[in-house]
Amino acid sequence: MGYIQNLRKKVGHDPILTAGVGLFVFNEKDEVLMQLRTDYNMWGLPGGAMELGESFEETAKRELKEETNLEADELKMIRVLSGKDTYREYPNGDKLYDITAIFVINKYHGTLKINDSESKKLQYFNIDQLPMNITSHTKNYLEKYGDILKLALAEYKANH
Repeated sequence: MGYIQNLRKKVGHDPILTAGVGLFVFNEKDEVLMQLRTDYNMWGLPGGAMELGESFEETAKRELKEETNLEADELKMIRVLSGKDTYREYPNGDKLYDITAIFVINKYHGTLKINDSESKKLQYFNIDQLPMNITSHTKNYLEKYGDILKLALAEYKANH
């Protein structure tokens, strides 16, 4: 059982402060990888919460492997998001504010496949044709920090 699950046993659904990562993974067509999440039944970016003792980089590598079966060879943090814009409420009632480190996975290897119970589907999308049913926090990040997707793509292209 992870840190967040243990903490939830003590605080219930009350808002907590967490740290985690959001991952931008692009393919050779410059399409961004998204996951259809089982909890929301909506699309979001791969990523997740930090465990005790982990660095942001370690969290990014672990979450990428857990959720997509891909292994990061090279990654770069491009922004840290925090504050009221990171608030989210999960369908089970859990509330949180997250300090989110946004990474571009510049080089990776492996075979893309669902590797955990958090994903229903993994799919690459053209950045100008993202799915309509995106989680509210992902949509908020993309609207509030509109340049974040273009910044991530530019970082990826600079390394290929």
